[in-house]
Amino acid sequence: MLSVPEAVAVVRLLRIEKGKAFVDLLNEKANDSGDKEIGYVQRTLGFSTRYLEDRDIRLVTVIVAGTVRWKRYLDYLIMSLCSEEKVFREMEPLLLQILRIGFFEILKLDVPAYAAVDENVRLAKVALRPGAGNMVNAILRKLVLLKETDSLPLPKIEGDDRAQARALSIIYSHPVWMVRRWIRFHGKDEALRLMNWNNSDPHFSLRVNTSKGYTRADLVKRLESLQVHYEESIMDEFVRIREGMQQVLKAGLLKDGICAVQDESAGKL
Repeated sequence: MLSVPEAVAVVRLLRIEKGKAFVDLLNEKANDSGDKEIGYVQRTLGFSTRYLEDRDIRLVTVIVAGTVRWKRYLDYLIMSLCSEEKVFREMEPLLLQILRIGFFEILKLDVPAYAAVDENVRLAKVALRPGAGNMVNAILRKLVLLKETDSLPLPKIEGDDRAQARALSIIYSHPVWMVRRWIRFHGKDEALRLMNWNNSDPHFSLRVNTSKGYTRADLVKRLESLQVHYEESIMDEFVRIREGMQQVLKAGLLKDGICAVQDESAGKL
């Protein structure tokens, strides 16, 4: 039997990659309804899944948010473990998303290696073809060996400022422009601290809609009225939510245009 969380997560990641908004990926039954979520999975992967249980929803949320956050780093590793760069560049989107999930689970969630490999191999075989499953198996097993021997490939932080910023942007999975700006304005040590802070425990970042005249204080007031625990970001327009996203959705904060879910690395200082 296939793992439901991985199947739903891979479909969500595909939709996000195609430019779909986060807002319709966060409802109580995953999307607007359980039926809608199952429909997405069936049309994309060719099979149906059961409804998501609460624990499934939490896991899917962590996998999707974490994979998006670490995408730059994960892709660097995946490309490094492919037989040649061309294999990575021409990889079909579904296969790439499955590998991203497997890498994230093994490296950042500490899912047991055998479980992460098994679940994602089976997903690739059923959703794509046996050969795709074999490829996922080979690449994930390479990853496990490198992790166990503490020999994961990383770019060297050397060369001029631009080259160092590129390396750091991969290691910490942040846009190059942001890394360069933070180093220029705050210094390298503070830039590293900021990136580590951004990469802390999984969370949702809400960006207040200033174009409609709202301020972060307005958003904070609404969150407090909903008794949602929040943390103000170092970026002026953002607030972090670790728990209570369902209350935010039910209250209509996103629907009413007060705020939007957006990764902080996409924000501008």
